[in-house]
Amino acid sequence: MSMPRTLAAAAFGAVSLLALAGCSSAPADAEAPETAAEDYYPITVTDMAGNEVTIESAESVAITDNRFFQLAADWDLPISVAPRDLMSPENPLADDEEILNIGTHSEPDFEQIVAADPDLVINGYRFSGEENAQGVQDAAPDAAFVEMTGPEDQSVDEYVAESLTLMGEVFDRKDEAAALIEEFQAAVDGAKAAYDADSTVMGLITSGGEINYANPIDGRGSSIFFDLLDLTPALDAEGSENHTGDSVSLEALAGANADHLIVLDRDAAVGEGEVTPALDLINSSAALANVPAVTNESIYVFPADYYLTEDVFAYTTVLNGLADLFAQK
Repeated sequence: MSMPRTLAAAAFGAVSLLALAGCSSAPADAEAPETAAEDYYPITVTDMAGNEVTIESAESVAITDNRFFQLAADWDLPISVAPRDLMSPENPLADDEEILNIGTHSEPDFEQIVAADPDLVINGYRFSGEENAQGVQDAAPDAAFVEMTGPEDQSVDEYVAESLTLMGEVFDRKDEAAALIEEFQAAVDGAKAAYDADSTVMGLITSGGEINYANPIDGRGSSIFFDLLDLTPALDAEGSENHTGDSVSLEALAGANADHLIVLDRDAAVGEGEVTPALDLINSSAALANVPAVTNESIYVFPADYYLTEDVFAYTTVLNGLADLFAQK
């Protein structure tokens, strides 16, 4: 039996936190990891904005960049304050009431950072704008401030490698960071090998029950993978970085005759009330019915929480999914 060519990725699973327990009768060397961590600081690193930052301690960490929330959970980092409203529901930190909640970047509660009094801040992405970044710094004036937003002209693979290397340096997890980079690069190579450059690809975003266009240069979601994999666009119309995509008529989208569709289902992550899944919207569209990607069921839907994560784990998941999609004949 042939495999169906429509791949709808499942939400990226959360990784359970490792519980560390000790007792008074434990041997002295059982405390070695904690002692080693204490001995690691102070260190000086260069952050993604090019600033030299000296970190005296990382016993209480504020983190605002959603691209590293899952990493914080996996590495069991001592997070004291974060915008938990921006976390994937699959992330165990999202429901951790011991972590003070900043809220969201649109209405941040900086007083929570003041209350947490962190000694290290990992800032970036939705909080990298001048007003929010300054608000975070003002709330924790004595904390080491590590900016995770890199230069605008930096490629995706460069950013992944450099940002993870930086996080490995900051938290003494260099080996773990290197392993994630290696896994990501292997996924890039696998998807490139599976892709036929003669086939065309279109990015879409479904939001508010509408099907919108995501341009291949800087459209939300799919543009990253056009860049990483050198995909051939089915439609090269101008667009924007708008988080809901750009309004292009369904007839124009259909006329591009894309061989593959890669779709960010924004409603799956932040939609309110009852929402229609992206795949249902596309398959029920009369205008798109004769598009090769639809008739051949060559549609990839991003993980449900991708809009909230956009991290190395999500990238790797998507790349592996695209490799499977492109490889199916």
